[in-house]
Amino acid sequence: MLVANRLCRPSSEHALGQWLESDFVCGRDGKRIVARWKQQGRVRVDLNWLQEWYRTLDRLLAHKERIEVELFARLRDLFHLQVEMVFYDLTSTYFEGRGPVGLAGFGYSRDGKARNRQVQVGLVMINGWPIAHHVFDGSLRDSASVEMVLKDLQERFGLGRVIFVGDRGMVTIQNLALLRQRGQGYLVGLKRRRNEQVDRYIQAAAQGPWQDCPVGITAMEREKVPRTMVTEVAGEEPNVRVFVVQSEERLAYERGMREAAMEKTRQALEKLSLRVAAGRLKKAQKIGEAAARILGRNHGSRYYGWSFEKGLFRYFEHPGHLAPEKALEGKYVIQTEELDLSAVQAVEAYKDLSEIERSFRELKDLVEMRPIYHRRPKRVRAHIFIAALAFLLARALEKKLKAATVPMSSAQALEALRTMHVVDIRVGTEIRRGVTAGNHQARQILAALGISDREPLQTQSSEKMPA
Repeated sequence: MLVANRLCRPSSEHALGQWLESDFVCGRDGKRIVARWKQQGRVRVDLNWLQEWYRTLDRLLAHKERIEVELFARLRDLFHLQVEMVFYDLTSTYFEGRGPVGLAGFGYSRDGKARNRQVQVGLVMINGWPIAHHVFDGSLRDSASVEMVLKDLQERFGLGRVIFVGDRGMVTIQNLALLRQRGQGYLVGLKRRRNEQVDRYIQAAAQGPWQDCPVGITAMEREKVPRTMVTEVAGEEPNVRVFVVQSEERLAYERGMREAAMEKTRQALEKLSLRVAAGRLKKAQKIGEAAARILGRNHGSRYYGWSFEKGLFRYFEHPGHLAPEKALEGKYVIQTEELDLSAVQAVEAYKDLSEIERSFRELKDLVEMRPIYHRRPKRVRAHIFIAALAFLLARALEKKLKAATVPMSSAQALEALRTMHVVDIRVGTEIRRGVTAGNHQARQILAALGISDREPLQTQSSEKMPA
């Protein structure tokens, strides 16, 4: 029930009662599960009833390790998963308040909540399926989690050699050495900024030759199809292959972001210039502090410099920083030691890493994993586990719909299914229960899922219907 709640109507355990009022949820006996209401301070449901759900979280967490392994085994059998590439990335989710001691910590926040303590969640995906997740202290560095995840894949899931696909935050000399030591492959993106090696790779790629990569369905539908091109350049280490990728779509996005940031920074610098010219700001220290604050926002220091001489404040496009920024736009660099991967295959595999980014958005927005209000570490872990299981069901739903050529996301499908309603009909002293057919989309979804019998279990109740 907790997983279904997280999937269909994301809410806290406190809001279970409201969900049960609007949605029909029954046990195996067919009887509807109803909330027990009792106002106690700010809590409207019976605290004893609420504690039953908290104890469910505790029992579930005790079996997390085994559940994930058995789910993976079932997925592998049902969908013939070919375990070759393992995709891994981290995200963060924040706490309101202090959070549990030993788990909540300050670190790089993907939610833009740097002042909130957080916990980090590492997601492992194979063939688009989330097979495992790991909960880490909020202050842990991205790269520090890689060794733990690799060990888990080998010991708990029994995976042999895989190609580890990770983003730039996972790349350290130690992690690459670890992958080589354990006989694992890798395909990783390299950090672009303040990386002289990447600058050399991009310069070497200028001569090409460039090779076109296949575009996705969404890109194909555009009036002007954006190109993605790749070229291989010589790596600076033995056996290392390097691919420089140039994406028109990414170029347009990054250029637009830079131009917008530059305009905001320019306007702020212009206002500062007018203040100085009008004599409202005179001291060099105050002027420098104001300029530093402006350039500290919107990555302004990447684009502009300034000077204050003889009472005159000037700002200008940075002669050393701006040109390298423009050179990076639309480009990224991939590194691997896999000899059998072509340049195009490497790009396609690395692009699949964006699937995890979409997965995180669904995991946190659709499943409403943030913010977290639990105060005990085990409850936080169980809360995230419930979200992960609901997300797994959402992915299963999407894959079933895709296989049946029903173009809907899991969120759209769940909304369409809400057009189906449970109705109770009185026949004499007996109450018969039925389900309406729902709209056309709902019927499509049931067909895609292979559900032909939509009737709920019938109870033997002879209770009279309310007037």
